[in-house]
Amino acid sequence: MDKHEVLKQYFGHSTFRQGQERLIDGILSGRDVLGVMPTGGGKSMCYQVPALLLPGLTLVVSPLISLMKDQVAALKEAGAPAAYINSSLTGEQLRTVYSRARQGAYKLIYIAPERLEGEGFAALAREADLSLVAVDEAHCISQWGQDFRPSYLRIREFVDSLPRRPVLAAFTATATGQVREDIVQRLELRDPVREVTGFDRPNLFFDVRHPRNKMEELTRLLREREGRCGIIYCATRGGVDRVCRALEDKGVPAARYHAGMEDGERRASQDDFQFDRRPVMVATNAFGMGIDKSNVSFVIHYNMPKSLEAYYQEAGRAGRDGEPADCVLLYSAGDVTTARFLIENGGEELSPEDRAEVRRRDYERLNLMVDYCKTTGCLRGYILDYFGQEHGPDCGSCGNCVGEYTQEDVTVPAQMILSCVLRVREKLGYYVGKTLIVRTLRGSRDQRVLELGLDGLSTYGLMSKLAASRIREIMDFLELEGCLRLNPAHSTLEPAGEARAVLFQGKRLSMSVRKDRAEERAKEKRRTPAPAGEAPEELTAALKAVRNRLAQREDVPAYIVFSNATLTDMAAKRPQSMESLLEVSGVGRVKAAKYGAAFLEAIAQFEAGKKL
Repeated sequence: MDKHEVLKQYFGHSTFRQGQERLIDGILSGRDVLGVMPTGGGKSMCYQVPALLLPGLTLVVSPLISLMKDQVAALKEAGAPAAYINSSLTGEQLRTVYSRARQGAYKLIYIAPERLEGEGFAALAREADLSLVAVDEAHCISQWGQDFRPSYLRIREFVDSLPRRPVLAAFTATATGQVREDIVQRLELRDPVREVTGFDRPNLFFDVRHPRNKMEELTRLLREREGRCGIIYCATRGGVDRVCRALEDKGVPAARYHAGMEDGERRASQDDFQFDRRPVMVATNAFGMGIDKSNVSFVIHYNMPKSLEAYYQEAGRAGRDGEPADCVLLYSAGDVTTARFLIENGGEELSPEDRAEVRRRDYERLNLMVDYCKTTGCLRGYILDYFGQEHGPDCGSCGNCVGEYTQEDVTVPAQMILSCVLRVREKLGYYVGKTLIVRTLRGSRDQRVLELGLDGLSTYGLMSKLAASRIREIMDFLELEGCLRLNPAHSTLEPAGEARAVLFQGKRLSMSVRKDRAEERAKEKRRTPAPAGEAPEELTAALKAVRNRLAQREDVPAYIVFSNATLTDMAAKRPQSMESLLEVSGVGRVKAAKYGAAFLEAIAQFEAGKKL
C-alpha cells in the first residue's frame, strides 16, 4: 500500500491538499519536518498517513484531552488502530493500552506531554519500535508564542532518552517566523523539510463589533444563527459562567467549559457539544485547541484575546469542513484591562528574566491585537500582514470590506478630550488613565473625581450627553491619528505630537464611521445555493437525517460519520452504487462498507421521488 492508497482507503480523499505530500514524503524518507498549515488545512493527515505506512509505532504529542479523543475516535471509525494516554484513563484502562501497545495493536498513540516522564510509559517507549514522534500544536514549545507550555520543553529530553532517535515532525497553525525558528531549535529538528502553506482561510468571514451592550449583541447574533453549532469564547472563568447562565435564561441550549469545573462536568459539557445536544459552547481558551469538530459554523469572542495568534487559532475552529463560517469579535475597552491583568499574572513558572521578556512581548502582541479591533482596513489583510503573507488590498469578505462608511468631523469633540487631558495634568501635576478622563468629561459624581477636585475643571461635563463608549471611540481614533498616546508604564493617557495642531493650529479631523456592516448581503454572496441539480437542499437534509440516525446507533458525534462537506458533495454527485460512492470526497472504504448502504438508499428514494 502506498500513500495514495492510504489516503483513499482510510480518509476517503483522492488527492492531497497543498503542502501535505511534501511533508509526508519528507517523513517517509527519514527527514524531520516542520509544517505550518491553517486550521482545517489537513495537518493531522501529514503524520497519520506516514504512521500507517511506517513500521512500528507513531507517537503524537498533543496538549489537550479533547484533541486526542476526537482524532482517535475519527481514526478508529476509519479503520486505523489508535489509542490515547492521558489523565482521563483509569488505571485499568491505562494498563490495557500499555499491554495492547506491546502486542503491536496500535499504529498511533496520542499522549499528553506531561505523561512522557512517567516510568510506565518511559519503559514502553524504550521497548517499542518508535518510527515517528509528531508534535502537534508545536508553537506551545516557544516562550515567544501565544500559548507557551513548559511541559513541551520535555519532549526533546524524552527523544534523547530513546535507544534510537525517531523522525521528528512538528505542526502548528499559527507561528510567526520567530516562533518557527524557536520550534526548530528547541526540538533540535535536523535539517527539516519546512512547509508553510499560508495562513488564509477564505471560507471565514471576519468581523469586529463595538456594541454598547455585549449581551444584547450576542443574543442577536445567536438568534440569527439558530440551529447552527458555534463556540463563544470568554476571557475568564467567571465570564463563562455569567454568559452561559444568561443564555440559558434566554432559552439558548448552551454548555460551558473551563478549567475550574469538575472533570466529570467538563466531560459532560464537551460530550453535549460534540453530539450537538447543546450546539453552543461557552468557554475559555482551555476548550478547543485542536478540536476536530468539523461543523462549527461560528466562533464569537465575547472578549478580546491577548494576541492575534491566539485569536486566529481560536477563530479558526470555525469552518474546519471548508463550509462558510463566521468569526465575530465583540470589543470593548474593558477587554484591554482584562488582558493586561492576565499578562501580569501569568508566567509564574519562568525565571524573573524570562518572565520580564515574555511580558514585554505579550504587551507588544496585545497592542497589535487592539489595533486589529480598531482598524477600518481589511481585517483579513491585517491578520495576513501579521504572519507575513502577501495579499490584495481588500478581501471583499470581512466586516470592514463589505461595510459602508461615512466621514464624520470630530474636530470639536477631539479638542474637548485633548483639552481635558491637559487640564487634568495642570490640576494634579500628572497624567491619568482613560477612565478618569471619560468620567470627568461626562460630569460623573464618582468619588474619585470629586476627591481630586476634577469637578471644578472647565472641561468637567463638557461631553455629558455622549455615551462613554462614544468618547472612548474618539479617544481610540486620536491615538491612531497621533494626537494621544497611552503610556505603557502607567496606562496613562498623554498628548502626542499632533495634539497641538488640533488644539491651536486649526487642524481638522475626520473619522471614518462604519454605518452599515452589510453582513447579511455578504452572507448571501458567500452562501448562494448551488444551482438546481447539484446539491438539492432536501437531499442534503435527508442525508443529514441518515447521518444522525447512524451516529446515535454508533454513539459517536455526527461529524465522525461524515462531515457536512462530505454530505454536500454526496448530494451533488448522487452516487448510485458503492463504487461511485467512493468517488465522494471524504468517503473511505471502511466507512463506505459500514455506512454506504444507508446513504445510497436515501439517494435512491430521492431520485425515485423526483421521477414520480
